[in-house]
Amino acid sequence: MIADGFPWLTAIILLPLVASMLIPVLPDKDGKLVRWYALGVAIADFTLMCYAFWKHYDASSATFQLAEKYTWVPQLGFSWAVSVDGISAPLVLLAGLVTTLSMFAAWQVNLKPRLFYFLMLLLYGAQIGVFVAQDLLLFFIMWELELVPVYLLVSIWGGQKRRYAATKFLLYTAAASIFILVAGLAMALYGNNTTFDIVELSAKNYPLALELWLYAGLLIAFGVKLAVFPLHTWLPDAHGEASAPVSMLLAGVLLKMGGYGLIRLNLEMLSDAHVYFAPVLATLGVINIIYGALNSFAQTNMKRRLAYSSISHMGFVLLGIASFTDVGVSGAMLQMLSHGLIAAVLFFLAGVTYDRTHTMAMESMGGIGQIMPKVFALFTAGAMASLALPGMSGFVSELQVFVGITTSDIYSPTFCTVMVFLAAVGVILTPIYLLSMLRQVFYGTGAELSCDIGNSAFENQEDEGTVCFGTDCLLPSEAVYRDAQPREIFIAACFLVLIIGVGIYPKLATQMYDVKTVAVNTQVRQSYIQFAEAKPEIYAKGLFAPQIAQPEVLGIIK
Repeated sequence: MIADGFPWLTAIILLPLVASMLIPVLPDKDGKLVRWYALGVAIADFTLMCYAFWKHYDASSATFQLAEKYTWVPQLGFSWAVSVDGISAPLVLLAGLVTTLSMFAAWQVNLKPRLFYFLMLLLYGAQIGVFVAQDLLLFFIMWELELVPVYLLVSIWGGQKRRYAATKFLLYTAAASIFILVAGLAMALYGNNTTFDIVELSAKNYPLALELWLYAGLLIAFGVKLAVFPLHTWLPDAHGEASAPVSMLLAGVLLKMGGYGLIRLNLEMLSDAHVYFAPVLATLGVINIIYGALNSFAQTNMKRRLAYSSISHMGFVLLGIASFTDVGVSGAMLQMLSHGLIAAVLFFLAGVTYDRTHTMAMESMGGIGQIMPKVFALFTAGAMASLALPGMSGFVSELQVFVGITTSDIYSPTFCTVMVFLAAVGVILTPIYLLSMLRQVFYGTGAELSCDIGNSAFENQEDEGTVCFGTDCLLPSEAVYRDAQPREIFIAACFLVLIIGVGIYPKLATQMYDVKTVAVNTQVRQSYIQFAEAKPEIYAKGLFAPQIAQPEVLGIIK
């Protein structure tokens, strides 16, 4: 039996990183061995994290678990410190699942396969490192490490404007990450002891003025990653040019790093400043919801429409974080997990459609639902999940956020009413642009035919033997628009089973983090009541200001 002291998290991080270094020496000429090797490593790492959490993670505890700490640079107080709790454990599993399936989705990559899978494994380890780092400097290093693989994956295996999109992504995220480094150094150097340990940093008593500046800087850094308006413009470009497997990672994992950072650092460590910034987060959340939905409806490129849909859905994460309620913060966590699954399957299916049609322009598509009924069925299921159909995970997460902000006893009734009404407008817009996309791609008639083929079968557009797609007319025997293959059905099914499972029984996900989110929200509410008592004038009732609540109403015993 493996000893309980085994360094599980270190192994989970280092396995893909070390394995990636062996790819250049593999005896492979056509890339087949490399892809099997990379997929095997990904499956092994995902299996390892599942086993470690099943055996050694206690969901009933709000403390850090599976903790490992090794001194790295003692002069700076820098250590290799990793651990998980209710906030990070579900996101580690999400990253493992999405990355493993994205490698399986990249099965047909034949351009520089060694480099592609090397970067995918490197990105795998860096993603896990971000979610489990307990040392803030280690967190920053892992945050920066994942930028390089994403930049190369977009710039080499992307579309026509791939270099522009990749450079824009790199500039936005690298520039914003400077705020993480500056905030980390400020927190580490404040006080008598220099440390980057997150637990020790949380115990420090920072002046309110410093905490507000730290919160603002981290909000910018994580806001870029979460694609918060107006720091979002890199995301549609990156998605529009990235290949499907990379888009799966961008939407399924990388966006969640921003939400994780907001909960871990802004909400948990800087709870006093959060009291001041919470109305701002709520306002930004509803802006994201409506702005993303309206822009999504205006897109003619399928992947850009899905990208703006992601921006809209991330608004619910902000709204839940700002709610000051247990159910609201829990809803923000569930929204990140739910959207990670839904966005990944939608971008994967968009890639499947592109493999057949060689276009992302929806006006060039139409009527392919009859030719590819399996793709149509899978795409419809993913779209239903994204528009929050009851019985799917998106419905539960958005409902929790709505209940959280509606029942918040911190904000004024006017503020809550405005936020809920505006968020509801975004919810109404969501099915419009998603169903419109399905209609254009699978039901529409496509562009006007311009083919001139000397075959009588094409003279009658309603002939059962005619397959017309965009500007191409082919007989079924000549059609290249084949339906979903077993590998593609398996990948989509892995996501959809979890989406439906969480939608029917949300406790599958919520039981992993509920204890932790309740503890974090209790801490934030404690900070609120202290400020409400000390400076009641700044909490006057109004549209954008919280109201005073008594300790017993907040559930806090003085």
